[in-house]
Amino acid sequence: MRKPTVTFVGSASSPAQVPTDGLPEVAFLGRSNVGKSRLLNALCGTRGLARVSATPGRTQLVNFFRMDDALYLVDLPGYGYARAAESVRQGFERLVTAYLGREVVALGVFLVDPRRPPTEADEMLRGYLDRLGLRYVVAATKADKLGHGELQRRRQELEQGLGRRAVGVIATSAADGTGLPELMRAVRSAAQAHGAVSGAAVGGEA
Repeated sequence: MRKPTVTFVGSASSPAQVPTDGLPEVAFLGRSNVGKSRLLNALCGTRGLARVSATPGRTQLVNFFRMDDALYLVDLPGYGYARAAESVRQGFERLVTAYLGREVVALGVFLVDPRRPPTEADEMLRGYLDRLGLRYVVAATKADKLGHGELQRRRQELEQGLGRRAVGVIATSAADGTGLPELMRAVRSAAQAHGAVSGAAVGGEA
């Protein structure tokens, strides 16, 4: 997998602060402890690109990373962190839902830990993505923590359950690189398809 050129371009605390250049965007969503930042760093081959915290729920802004000057990878705030104040959680939810409704969002990458059953919050996000009509893939993170047979069983459960309306379920691992080329192909393909419709140019190969 070719290492892309990725740069952090800024954070948004409101819809008014998001990029306005019209490039396709791929949004990474999931629970606070599901490993979004680690997966983003591994996918881009750049340690420290997305901040990894030992405390779940630290990502409180929408963070934008421009890849190959052709699309944005977008790290959204995690959800389901019980210690966050209710008013803070509601603010996160308003920001995320306002962000996802934008036309430039080409794909959602819905991260889940296959070792854990889907939560009520996971099901709510799935329902919201379905109502929006947003294309999304389910990325089953931390695949290295499961044996091959167990991983295949959990992946099948996701395909029949939480990911039944997804365009694919991909087993991934930031630790050993499992599934990263497949996920990158999904990211580029969605951005290229979206760019073709909107007129934006998206280049590069996985």
